[in-house]
Amino acid sequence: MTQPVLELSGISKRFGAVQALSEVDLRVDPGEVVALLGDNGAGKSTLVKVIAGVHPADTGTIFWDGRAVPVAKPGDAQQLGIATIYQDLALCDNLDIVANLFLGNERTTGGVLDEVEMERRASELLDSLSVSIPSLRIPVASLSGGQRQIIAIARSLLGDPKVVMLDEPTAALGVAQTAQVLDLIERLRDKGLGVILISHNMADVRAVADRAAVLRLGRNAGDFRVEDTSYEEIVAAITGASDNAVSRRAGRVSVPGTEEA
Repeated sequence: MTQPVLELSGISKRFGAVQALSEVDLRVDPGEVVALLGDNGAGKSTLVKVIAGVHPADTGTIFWDGRAVPVAKPGDAQQLGIATIYQDLALCDNLDIVANLFLGNERTTGGVLDEVEMERRASELLDSLSVSIPSLRIPVASLSGGQRQIIAIARSLLGDPKVVMLDEPTAALGVAQTAQVLDLIERLRDKGLGVILISHNMADVRAVADRAAVLRLGRNAGDFRVEDTSYEEIVAAITGASDNAVSRRAGRVSVPGTEEA
């Protein structure tokens, strides 16, 4: 079995009286897309922020390439090689694509911005992802939603991460733009990166995810191979439809003397 690039064991997180996560486990292998699923309030965003170092876990262990590592702040996650793209994308609409890609990480020569080198590197990066943009010098405000999402993902790759987390990357996108983003997710997998995809769109999940990890009320509710699992089984885990009186009775150990003849 492949050693996971990222593994979480027994992760718990509390905010005051609210227990957001309880003993959550998660595994991500290199070159694998793991869909993180769950209803609103299931704990998906909290788990992503724990991995990203925004909200350090109260208890539990994070393993990176098989060794336990501390992730107490966002810088710890970035140094390990974890990149996170949130829904707001954090792009500057008034700046062009090159400036957005290198924002906060500008290349300089002799104390002066090296615009030629940044444009060359940006072009190489987008070409490697098979992304076609008419000009790298157009303002991000003029891009479509799908193109903006791709620029945000491309920016995260400048640090050569090994795991990329995407928070609802296709939310509010049209059909053509969604297809662009899903294609890019598959290319990230083909490059050997581990991808954590948060999504409410089961069509997107079934299109690109290898596994679906389900959270419900801050706990693990199932881990499924997508190609071997029906839509109904995954939805039942998300909604808790499989957790009922009948299933609980069936899961009990039979009491001697109560079996039918």
